[in-house]
Amino acid sequence: MQLLLLHLDDALELQPDFVRACMRTGARQIHAEDHGQVVRLWGNQTAIDALAGSLSRQMVGDQKKPHLCFMGSGDFHHVTALLVANALENHPGPATLIHFDNHPDWVHFGNGMHCGSWINRALQHPGLEKIVTIGVCSDDLANPERKGANLSLLQQGQLELYPYSHAPSRVRKNYGNGASYEQKNGVLSWKTISDIGEDNFIDQLLSRITTDAVYLTIDKDVLVHDDAITNWDQGRMRLPYVLSLITEISKRHRIIGADVTGDYSTPSYAGNLWTRFTKRAEIFIDQPHATPDPVLTTNINSAANHALLEVLSEAMA
Repeated sequence: MQLLLLHLDDALELQPDFVRACMRTGARQIHAEDHGQVVRLWGNQTAIDALAGSLSRQMVGDQKKPHLCFMGSGDFHHVTALLVANALENHPGPATLIHFDNHPDWVHFGNGMHCGSWINRALQHPGLEKIVTIGVCSDDLANPERKGANLSLLQQGQLELYPYSHAPSRVRKNYGNGASYEQKNGVLSWKTISDIGEDNFIDQLLSRITTDAVYLTIDKDVLVHDDAITNWDQGRMRLPYVLSLITEISKRHRIIGADVTGDYSTPSYAGNLWTRFTKRAEIFIDQPHATPDPVLTTNINSAANHALLEVLSEAMA
């Protein structure tokens, strides 16, 4: 395994103890803060291509070893699509992407990529067979069509989504029934983890992974506030349960790459006045307004990263 610390913001620098622990294990640091200010929340295609080129030049080493990348705020979750493409170049598919998140990240977005749209880009890679999204509790599932969701991915079997807990989603179109939902009377009724039961869901999840190769992406906003402090509204999963799912997956599958996002950082944007205004307006609408306590934030997020590093290192050894 090759451990990477991708600095797109200052979230990891605010956790010096975690960075030191990573460096002791031979981690490499990639500083891309200039790119981060441009692509935070979303970036146009030119900016995304520039970041992809920079990562391609810097992600060197033994390409047979999978990368584990920690990369700061969940505002950068769309970078996962670039990391997945890199993993599939070095470990050709078919592969399944397991996506832990409090948000489905499935909206349509033109001329670039948004942190809420990236699974569409990831699924364009011919080596990626399917995405399984785990843990969503957010309001993104309420009237999803009105919010730009690409629900055709469910219908086509390219996406399975298992909320931790959520009410049925009202829809207008017919999407049939899928492995993770049933449609009846204009609503999608989700097969939630809370209804299935945490222990039973482990078997359910493993039964839905049909490829040997797996890529893992963990957005820590899937976790309760006691286990992570993020820029976004947070879910109901506990860290030990996420760690147990990772371990069980690794017992049966080959992990070809993984990344972790969801550390809190104060937003900083580059670009023209209109770009900065629209991004700030978007986070005003979509993200909590309160600024978290910095000491508590560092302590909680660093502890979660240490635990994730330990379990993922073993899983990817």
